Amino acid sequence: MPDHCHWLFCLNGKYSLEQTVRMFKGKCSRLVEVNLWQKGFHDRALRSDEDLLPIARYVIANPLRAGLVERVGEYPYWDAAWL
Repeated sequence: MPDHCHWLFCLNGKYSLEQTVRMFKGKCSRLVEVNLWQKGFHDRALRSDEDLLPIARYVIANPLRAGLVERVGEYPYWDAAWL
């Protein structure tokens, strides 16, 4: 997506969600030497395995809903391990 991103990942218990996001955003910004990110982020913790597939499908179909592609498979970053 040109103006935002969605991530689905499992935390391993070593770092909190906030720490994980902060480290990722910091590493990306250091690599390109530009602050790429707005402050903060929105999160949604999945509480059950049943929530995973519908949320993964929502994320994968986001470029389609945004009109960037006509089919999900046309978007180069559509793949997900959960599908």
